[in-house]
Amino acid sequence: MDADQLLFSYGTLQHPEVQLDTYGRLLQAEADSLPGYTVDYTEIEDRRVVDLSGLAVHPVVRSTGNPLDRVVGVVLRITEDELDATDEYEVALYRRVSVRLASGRAAWAYVSA
Repeated sequence: MDADQLLFSYGTLQHPEVQLDTYGRLLQAEADSLPGYTVDYTEIEDRRVVDLSGLAVHPVVRSTGNPLDRVVGVVLRITEDELDATDEYEVALYRRVSVRLASGRAAWAYVSA
């Protein structure tokens, strides 16, 4: 398994039950943060996602452009196939973008659509 994709997670992808359902395994997480973004919250209407996460309201980040703003989260190392599975898990309220983390690493993140 070539887990060469970095994914920044600040929400439900950190939950073991979501990881097991989405990836079929538990992922190791490394603390990191995303500068220039802030967290909002949105109601999720996709019943499968709500049932899996146990939450009807999920965090979603949006860019502020202010380097003093920061979202705390973790970096998950996943495969290309697992990145595709993440695309399926995330609802239309999110879009996947490449970001630069506080550690300097480039990673994927799901931000406000």
